[in-house]
Amino acid sequence: MRLLFAAAEVLGFAKTGGLADVTGSLPPALAELGHECAVIMPLYRCVRVGNQPLEPLDLPLEIPIGDRIAGGRLWRTTLPGTSIPVYLIEHQEYFERDDPAFKRGLYTFTASDRSLRDYPDNCERYTYFCRAVLEALHLLDFWPDVIHAHDWQTGLIPVYLSEVYHKHPDGALRRRYQAIRALFTIHNLAYQGSFPADQYPLIGLDWRLFNYLQLEAYDRLNFLKAGIIFSNLINTVSPTYAREIQTPYFGWGLDSVLRERRTRLFGIVNGVDYNVWKTTDNPRLPASYSADAVAPGKPLCKAALQRQSNIEIEPRTPLFGVVARLAEQKGIDLIVKVANAFLQQGSQLVFLGDGDPVYKQMLFDLRARFPARVSLTFDFDEGLAHLIEAGADMFLMPSLFEPSGLNQLYSMRYGTLPVVRATGGLADTVVDTNPATLTNRTATGFSFGMPAPEPFWAAIQRALVLYWGEPTTWRQVMRTAMLADWSWHRSAADYEGLYLKMVGPAKLN
Repeated sequence: MRLLFAAAEVLGFAKTGGLADVTGSLPPALAELGHECAVIMPLYRCVRVGNQPLEPLDLPLEIPIGDRIAGGRLWRTTLPGTSIPVYLIEHQEYFERDDPAFKRGLYTFTASDRSLRDYPDNCERYTYFCRAVLEALHLLDFWPDVIHAHDWQTGLIPVYLSEVYHKHPDGALRRRYQAIRALFTIHNLAYQGSFPADQYPLIGLDWRLFNYLQLEAYDRLNFLKAGIIFSNLINTVSPTYAREIQTPYFGWGLDSVLRERRTRLFGIVNGVDYNVWKTTDNPRLPASYSADAVAPGKPLCKAALQRQSNIEIEPRTPLFGVVARLAEQKGIDLIVKVANAFLQQGSQLVFLGDGDPVYKQMLFDLRARFPARVSLTFDFDEGLAHLIEAGADMFLMPSLFEPSGLNQLYSMRYGTLPVVRATGGLADTVVDTNPATLTNRTATGFSFGMPAPEPFWAAIQRALVLYWGEPTTWRQVMRTAMLADWSWHRSAADYEGLYLKMVGPAKLN
């Protein structure tokens, strides 16, 4: 099959979260299965100044935005380390504003009052992107069997495909567009691309579509809902999350829409690129180790992490690691509440991440109480992320919800046992350590249910008891976790099955 991945961020070019990992890793895994893949994304400033060489194409874009035409053009590069083409949509005003020096991100900026705010023209920016993706097809003469659209920023692609391009005035192009199927992947339902109704004219579609069955949600234009309604199939990034989002608690106001589409909704766990997340010959780690021989490599990684974090180098002191956005979703307040208990017992905590100033202050206060046992880095540092995953003994992920989660998979591969809340992808990938799972050797971490300090602390206590009292059993769980297969090859085969449902002999229209 010929597959086009449309996304607002891609690993190696622009990244704010797990979306980029998927769009950067899934296409190569599918290419290995024999499919022809390409990727299309905006040309951000970070892409322009990045390490990957860019080639301008003599292909200008003219995109209707409201009652005017916005220009632009296409560029080309490849996914790092592959020959898979990446097409870049250039519009400097819309996409080349990100700059860490001025605290401007891809979708948000830090205001003068230090609050994090969405760009007020995000509706216009990603309307342009969605329409440009479909215009690019005939300019590039690249006609995919499936457009695989990712998250709210691409939610209008299946709408434009159905409402505009399936009715193209050129008969030959119309037939080409009508043959394309759309898969829409929800990476996080909490981010929906919801905009005031007065911005609806920007998208250039008939007002008849602005109704509760199609593009409107709670009197607002909703990009994510658009993708859900107009795509042939929908998936999210774990089976449990696919079930959870059909309930009011996890549905963020769209649970009824998802229940209506449940026969076309699937869950596929994200994969891990084990060529990057590996414990042997990894330039990001100070020592190598394996599932069968963790010493002396993993202890050396722990010592290196303690040294870099300016905390005591204590080989047997339990070291907890966290790599997370400072957001309510990640359960940062739960970490702070239980950290007092394990830090008072002498454990250590190393934190890497950035985000909401409220949670940052919570962590500052925690470090003030335990200055010799807590290390904080408010940034994103790929090298430090690898060192935390390898050097910590346990990794904390008490997420209130977690569509898929990747850090628990990185932790398991590195032999750092995750302590997670049993939700979404965390429930699908981490097998809780208990007498039954220890007997059948399937345990890979520790999990708890209710998002509250007491059950979280109980799970940590179970982990500490095993760590201190049964090192041989601890080592067994580490080995099982390290050998678990959560590779992209596994996920790619599942995605291949969804594509075949749409374009195979018994295709789903």
